[in-house]
Amino acid sequence: MQKPIFKNLLQVGIVVDDLDKYLKKYYDEYGIGPWVILDFNKDTVKNMTIKGKRVDYAMRLATCDFNGIQWELIQPLDDKCVYYDFLKTNGPGIHHVALGIDNYDDVVKFLADKGIHELQGGNYMGLQYTYFDLTDELALIGEIYNGEVVMPEDAPTYPPKC
Repeated sequence: MQKPIFKNLLQVGIVVDDLDKYLKKYYDEYGIGPWVILDFNKDTVKNMTIKGKRVDYAMRLATCDFNGIQWELIQPLDDKCVYYDFLKTNGPGIHHVALGIDNYDDVVKFLADKGIHELQGGNYMGLQYTYFDLTDELALIGEIYNGEVVMPEDAPTYPPKC
């Protein structure tokens, strides 16, 4: 039996068509939050790629801790990112899960050896993130990280800080 390549579940990524509407619903009606809101675009993310090619894309997202698992709501802001295609095809819903790993390069090589290559990626404030289409293998889109992200102290929140 293969040693597990993935260690644990880190995040559930949900694509939405209106981030503000969903933030209010999650927090005000279901008590899930508070949320930190971030803009990912060519000014905040370095080395943006889609299927291995350099492409600038934009999205607005919010994250919160929900019992030790990060929840992420993502609103695409253009038609270039994988979230736009997902939203157009499926409507709002669960897009991906982020999985913990021991070694980023080892996992990338393991997947490449299976013929699975990057779907989308970038580097946000020192955190390299990469999505892989594992639909044929595991029936999911998986995301892995290399590094740690430090949330900007001045990032907007929902509910807003007083």
